[in-house]
Amino acid sequence: MSIIFSDKIRSLRKEKKIPQRQLAAVLEIDTATYCKIEKGDRRAKREQVIILSDLLQVDSKELLRLWSADKVYDIIAEEEEATQILNVVAENIIKYKRKVAQA
Repeated sequence: MSIIFSDKIRSLRKEKKIPQRQLAAVLEIDTATYCKIEKGDRRAKREQVIILSDLLQVDSKELLRLWSADKVYDIIAEEEEATQILNVVAENIIKYKRKVAQA
């Protein structure tokens, strides 16, 4: 499972200094399950993504795009060439977002 979405929510949570257990409680899941979402071992549900966007004060469309990108990545990850291309695209998206955030 890819971790573009997971990296983003982990980063936002740490930036806002919100404990994992607090987000888990609002999502009505246990902390261990939330940890799996943040590690990329489990996929968040669409409705959880929207709740997280509100809690982490980020545009829901941005989080949904990252969440969807992970889904697409997982679908074609078995194709070696496609995986390489997607990795480059994902890295460039992350670099661009960081650059915009710093500006």
